[in-house]
Amino acid sequence: MRLKLRRRALGAVVMALAAIAAAVALLGGDVSQADPGHPYLALGDSVVFGYITQAGFAFGNADNFVGYPDYVGPALGLTPVNAACPGEATGGFISLTSPVDNGCRAFKSQAPLHASYSTSQLDFAKAFLAEHKNTKLVTLQLGANDAFILQKQCLGNPACIQAGLPALLGTISANVHTILKSLGGKHFHGVLMVVNYYSLDYGDPGGTALTALLNQAVTASAKADGAVVADAFMAFKAAASTTFAAGNTCKAGLLNAEPQDPATFNPTKCDVHPSQSGQKLLAQTVEDAYLAAKDH
Repeated sequence: MRLKLRRRALGAVVMALAAIAAAVALLGGDVSQADPGHPYLALGDSVVFGYITQAGFAFGNADNFVGYPDYVGPALGLTPVNAACPGEATGGFISLTSPVDNGCRAFKSQAPLHASYSTSQLDFAKAFLAEHKNTKLVTLQLGANDAFILQKQCLGNPACIQAGLPALLGTISANVHTILKSLGGKHFHGVLMVVNYYSLDYGDPGGTALTALLNQAVTASAKADGAVVADAFMAFKAAASTTFAAGNTCKAGLLNAEPQDPATFNPTKCDVHPSQSGQKLLAQTVEDAYLAAKDH
C-alpha cells in the first residue's frame, strides 16, 4: 500500500511539473535555464548597462535597467554577468587613475551597478575570468564616451572635433587593443567579442561617417587579438531602412524617446540609448556572432 501511495505521489508530481511546463510554453516562455557553470561576462558602457535617461528613483536598483546581456544569456544558455558602467571610457576602463571618464565614477558613487566592484572594470574582468575559467562569452562595447568627451571639450564645434579626431581614434584603438589582449589571456578560452555602435540616423551622412570611424577604431585590432565582431551598425541600419523610419533609428523605435517629447506615438527626439526593441536587436546580433564563431 505504501509503495502504491508513493508511486501515486510521484506520478502526481510528474504530472504537475508537466502541467507547469505546458503552461509556460503556452505563455511563450522557455522552461530551459541558463547554466550557472557557463558564465557570460558583458563589459562596457551605458548601452550594455541598459541605461535610461532621467529614470529618477529607478537608479536605486540596477535591476530596473535591462540591457542586451539579459536577453543574450538565456538565449544561449549562459548566465550573464553585466559589469558595464554608464559613462565608461576606454582609459577609465583600464585604470582608475586615468583622467578619461565620462561619468562612470560619479554614477558608481551614487547608484549601484549590475555587478559590484571597487576596481577598474578591466581589473574586475580579469579577476572574474581567473575565478570562472568556464566562461563561454565575453563581450566588449566601449569607445563612444571617448568621443562624447571630445565633443564636450570642443563645445560641439565641428572644426575642433575634426582636429581632435585622429588622436582620439588612435587612443581608442590602442586602449581597446590593450583591453582585448588582457581579456584573451590564459584564463579565458571562450568567445571574445567586440560589439560596435549604431548610427543615430543613417540619413545623416556626417554623423554616420563619424560612427563608422569610431567603429573602425574600436574593431581595428579585433582579429589580431582573437576577437570576433558583432556588427550592430549594419543590424540597426537594416532595421531602420523602412519607408517610415527612412534610416532614423529614433523613428524606427530603436532608441529611447526623450521624456519631454510630446509626440508619444511618433517620437522625433531620442537620446543615444537603445529602447528595449534596440536592446533585443543588439542581443540578436551578439547571439548570431557567437553561434557563427562556435561553428568555425
